[in-house]
Amino acid sequence: MSVTDKLTSRIPGIGDRGDKTDVVAVVRLHGVITPTPSPLSRGTINLTAVESALTRAFGHDRLQAVALVINSPGGAPTQSGLVAERIRQLADKKNVPVLAFAEDVAASGGYWLACAADEIYAHRTSMVGSIGVISGGFGFPDLLERFGIERRLHTAGANKSRLDPFSPEKPEDVEWLKNMHTQLHELFVSWVKERRGDRLVETEDLFTGDVWLGNKAVELGLIDGIGNLREVLGERFPSAQISVAEPKKPLLARLGLGAPAAASAVLDAVQQKVAWSRYGL
Repeated sequence: MSVTDKLTSRIPGIGDRGDKTDVVAVVRLHGVITPTPSPLSRGTINLTAVESALTRAFGHDRLQAVALVINSPGGAPTQSGLVAERIRQLADKKNVPVLAFAEDVAASGGYWLACAADEIYAHRTSMVGSIGVISGGFGFPDLLERFGIERRLHTAGANKSRLDPFSPEKPEDVEWLKNMHTQLHELFVSWVKERRGDRLVETEDLFTGDVWLGNKAVELGLIDGIGNLREVLGERFPSAQISVAEPKKPLLARLGLGAPAAASAVLDAVQQKVAWSRYGL
């Protein structure tokens, strides 16, 4: 039994599965947001992985609300946007409220997902926010020479090999990357303002990429209150049946065969570990 199942098993109405029972659907969004899932990761979020769960969640006839249980340090901005937009599309079609519940962390892209909800709740110890953009990589400009390896790179287009890890970093490439970050940051801020509206208390550090615990997040208007899934749903929908829709892992990931090369899988797992470790997890 998953953690979500344990939480929801005690909510009134969980055992009453009559056809005429009102339903609150729960979707768990756990992991780094990335278009490329890895069998060595702690779970990943992307539109392909969560589409079936979202469709099932919003497909109930007597649906009263959908709850998103979010535990994510963020990741790819495009996948964050795609998943959030899909949630809003389904919510608007069904005309039902969406409630988000932050667990350990709903930061960066994880907070982007949370903002797809009409209301956001978190635990006092949850880490929320990180409204910013970050990218990282590795540079090996001297590695090939050290081992006597000649690299042959041919391009058509002056900027085709920007930020090549085996070439020295160029100032103009870094400036280009910073400009991209600025544009993505502006889109992120715009999304948060659109979804949170006048609930936000805009301070100097609100959009700097900082992270706050639950109580401070309430003060800043990043979330609507302190509470967990069982408490809030039990109070708001006391007679509703809770239906959990878990995202399905790809077949190869379930078999532990998700990456074509072991080195690639290990590197991906390291990068995802770095994403979690920013928040002490």
